Amino acid sequence: MELNDRIDAALTVFLDRQAAVICGIDPSLSAYADAVRDFVLRGGKRLRPAFAYWGARGAGLEDSDELVACVASLELLQASALMHDDLIDGSDTRRGMPSIHRRFAALHESEGWSGRPGGFGAAAAILLGDLCLAWSDELFCSAGMPFALVAAARHDFDLMRTEVSAGQYLDVLSEVRRDVSESTAAKVARYKSAKYTIERPMLIGASLAGAPERVREHYSAIGLPLGEAFQLRDDVLGVFGDPAQTGKPAGDDLREGKHTFLIARASAAADAAQRAALDAGLGDPELDEAGVQRLRAVLMDTGALADTEERIASLAAEAEAALEDSRADVDPAALQVFAGLLVKAVKRDF
Repeated sequence: MELNDRIDAALTVFLDRQAAVICGIDPSLSAYADAVRDFVLRGGKRLRPAFAYWGARGAGLEDSDELVACVASLELLQASALMHDDLIDGSDTRRGMPSIHRRFAALHESEGWSGRPGGFGAAAAILLGDLCLAWSDELFCSAGMPFALVAAARHDFDLMRTEVSAGQYLDVLSEVRRDVSESTAAKVARYKSAKYTIERPMLIGASLAGAPERVREHYSAIGLPLGEAFQLRDDVLGVFGDPAQTGKPAGDDLREGKHTFLIARASAAADAAQRAALDAGLGDPELDEAGVQRLRAVLMDTGALADTEERIASLAAEAEAALEDSRADVDPAALQVFAGLLVKAVKRDF
């Protein structure tokens, strides 16, 4: 069975068990339980569990169902982050389906309940996001891994959650401040994505294997540039991506006013007319397709898109060099998988 299938199987067992607990409280909570199960299992690339799993295997830990279940907990953390992120951004869809707050707003409307559908949807998204965050901790600790190894990995697991929360707030803060500096964009990319998506999962895997410090250093050297490249690719897809691939409407990042490296580069190179177009369109929730096309043109004409692609290539090369440097200390099978994940993360060829 492929690793992603094993991760999904572990998540299914855990979520079914939790659904029984929830529905045992009150039958009306079935929609609540079904929503989180659907959200977690209906899509996702399972990158974080994969990097954690192979981080452990690369450091010498044997394969086990307990290891798979333990790293599957990172997918629950990801679900929590996405539910909250979609609410913050007012996103309509996720993975080609209604986002959680939209799903429950629609449920409110279809049932004819009192109050505001939007408020009910927001409440459900907050609660389900918090629930997934709590469950990530529960599965991480209860998967059956030896207590000493789990305890050793707690530092990275806890720091990962702190860093992604801080990175998310910094992202929101940069939007309201209209901070389009490259330094802020780089810091957001590092803490909201680079460390959270790749470096910390790899380090969690290293800790679960009781790896020496030199292995952790190799993993950071691989994970940080690769994680930043992953985020920059996400930024490009958020503006130029195919909705069939991204699961979100084209140009959503522009409507949400994301102040990314792509936007920072465009802002720095823009002339007066281009800057006026950026100021008028970026962050406009009603931005239509013509407006999206205008901003795309600015990003291309200023060279921001080309600069971002060049930066992605440079970071990928840095990660590849770090992979080579780690060959004496990391299991070859894991390095081969990391090399494949590097291509997938940067090119998004899933």
